[in-house]
Amino acid sequence: MSKKNIAVLGAGKMGLGIAQLFATKGHQVKVIYVYDDKIRCDAAAVVRSNLSVLVENDVMTQQEADDAAARISFVDTIEEVADFADIVFEGIIEKLEIKQDYFAKMDAIFPVSTILATNTSAISITEIAEKSVHKERIIGTHYWNPAYLVPLVEVIKTKYVSDETVQATYDLLKEAGKRPVIVKKDVPGFLANRMQHALFREALNIIEQDIADPADVDDAIKYGFGMRLGICAPVEVMDMGGLDLTYNIHSYLFPHLCNSTEPSKLLTDNIAKGNLGFKTGQGLETWSKEDVEKANKELTEGLIKVARVLGRL
Repeated sequence: MSKKNIAVLGAGKMGLGIAQLFATKGHQVKVIYVYDDKIRCDAAAVVRSNLSVLVENDVMTQQEADDAAARISFVDTIEEVADFADIVFEGIIEKLEIKQDYFAKMDAIFPVSTILATNTSAISITEIAEKSVHKERIIGTHYWNPAYLVPLVEVIKTKYVSDETVQATYDLLKEAGKRPVIVKKDVPGFLANRMQHALFREALNIIEQDIADPADVDDAIKYGFGMRLGICAPVEVMDMGGLDLTYNIHSYLFPHLCNSTEPSKLLTDNIAKGNLGFKTGQGLETWSKEDVEKANKELTEGLIKVARVLGRL
């Protein structure tokens, strides 16, 4: 089967990760610069750096990395890839009107056979498609950072999308080695972020209530049930332990869990102080430049090790 031609709108972290993913799987990829992409970073250098980490960790050879980098090219306008792309993955700023305008423009330029996919992690896919004519070919594909390492991609249906678009997108991702899951309803947070941020809400509440310090909250997950999640996730855990046991625990525990519908005061207070995390050196914890570099390196290399052990690389 011939490889699909891939276009990526936006040369940010996620866009370049998606481009790198498909390039390593033998696809020709064209990345479309938007806004200040050229100023913010050397996109080609970022890709080469990412690939070097994979080479250093024996995920691929230097020749394979060089070949992948050679499959990625960069253009300045959407029009330059109009006759090239079988699918476009959008990874630009998280603002609804801007995404709507870009999708309407792409919808007018690309042949109707071209699938238009958005990597938004928060905005309704259905709303993104509203200004377009051919809404049946617009779909959500939510990758997880780094896109070239984390297998999951959420394939989100809209009320307009065709079954053919869903299947073609699913098949392409599967062929590229990803683990696509179908999200049948276009709801806020889609699938995985709904669960992840429910955990974040409880973690913040535990810190606010002085039940545990931030580092201990993280350690409880890293060295506890977090180790198990990649092998045995909630549905299987509940069935394994027994739904009657789960019911008894929930009956006792749920009244004590955080059910706030507003962001945590701990977040708002820190933001008001200018404490934003890695980017400022202070968040819920203190982060030196060396700490940040170490954490980012450990994330990438740790994901490689976990993926390799679990047979997912």
